[in-house]
Amino acid sequence: MASTLPSRRSLLALSGLTALSATMTAACGTSGSGAGKTADGKVSFAWWNIATTEPGRSLFPRISAAFTTAHPEIVIHTTSLENEAFKSKLTAATSSGKLPDVFQTWGGGVLQQQADAGLIEDLTDVFGWSSELTPVSLQPYRFGGRTYAVPYDIGMVGFWYNKKLFAKAGITTPPATWAELLDDVRKLKAAGVTPIALAGKEKWPGHFYWAYLAMRVAGLPALRQAAAAKDFTGAGFVRAGAHLKELVDLRPFQEAFLGAGYATPGGQAATMGNGLAAMELMGQWGPSVQKDAGADLGADLGFFPFPTVDGGAGRATEVFGGGGGFALRRGAPKEALDFLRFFVLENQSELLASDGYLPVVRGAERQLTDANRRVVADSLVKATGFQLFLDQAYPPAVGQEVNDSVADLIAGKKTPQQVTASITEAAKGA
Repeated sequence: MASTLPSRRSLLALSGLTALSATMTAACGTSGSGAGKTADGKVSFAWWNIATTEPGRSLFPRISAAFTTAHPEIVIHTTSLENEAFKSKLTAATSSGKLPDVFQTWGGGVLQQQADAGLIEDLTDVFGWSSELTPVSLQPYRFGGRTYAVPYDIGMVGFWYNKKLFAKAGITTPPATWAELLDDVRKLKAAGVTPIALAGKEKWPGHFYWAYLAMRVAGLPALRQAAAAKDFTGAGFVRAGAHLKELVDLRPFQEAFLGAGYATPGGQAATMGNGLAAMELMGQWGPSVQKDAGADLGADLGFFPFPTVDGGAGRATEVFGGGGGFALRRGAPKEALDFLRFFVLENQSELLASDGYLPVVRGAERQLTDANRRVVADSLVKATGFQLFLDQAYPPAVGQEVNDSVADLIAGKKTPQQVTASITEAAKGA
């Protein structure tokens, strides 16, 4: 995250880092990798996160301060970085063998490579309180029956929309099919409304469209089979790109969207929050970033799931998304896991009350009062299938190619066939 969001860059020379991970030494502070002792004998560890927007920007430091107040023998060195900056810094840290003690993760292929390289802690035997968390929230962090990270948020991607702008265009019901979505885009344009806000510069928001269309057209089993076979050239994936091109050809995005960031001034979230676009395809964090970057749409904001595609194999109850979690570098102090237990279990109510996160603790969904967040939570409970962000589910080089190729399709630089060929080539080389 907001996204939010998955790593795009390859983890360099991971096989050679296994030995390095065993010899990482204590280098306290935000630039180092390890835990150690301060001059007065306190335990110290580094914590990297992406809480640069509200509510995390204010909430995360409060939780950290509450923990160290209760445990004065512990010092936490916090580094909060914007999403893309975080990923670049973490990739460099991984390559050098100097991972921070506690760091943001979205699970999937990136985390699995870190686990395979022996760089992170296997938490399975020390994470006894995992039974208090929902299975779907743990899914992205489990491989081969082992658990490698602690979730604090889980959710799904869908369309956040401006009810007032829909009404202006004469749209009374959110679209349930792709054909209806395209028709609504035409109605919005005819009414002088920008249909969709998109952060074209950052690429990852664009990959949501192709991923969901692949799920709706080819189906989840086909998507997983393609990943296993390292072949995305099937007809369903080409059709997914063709459907995305149908949307792109309608010119639905805001002016200069190719240079727009996500949470930056004038970017996707601000465009949506300021009422300058009718929709954005984004995760559960969308409303909080809209408010932080622009304005709060309040009762004018609604949510609807990604539409089905006529003749497609996928169902509306199959959801695409993910959440946020924290992994521990190999050799991190036990106090770091104590902090995560405090962060997740003892502060679940604080996380939910902030309106920026969805529950990972069993039964905590009953605390939700916001109607839109309840829709998202209920959709997860009723989901018949779940797919993690593709640029996180797959090995880093493949995830990067998904983002790059879909961005090229949206920019008119690649055809649907070229997108699937490029992703396949990356998969075979991974």
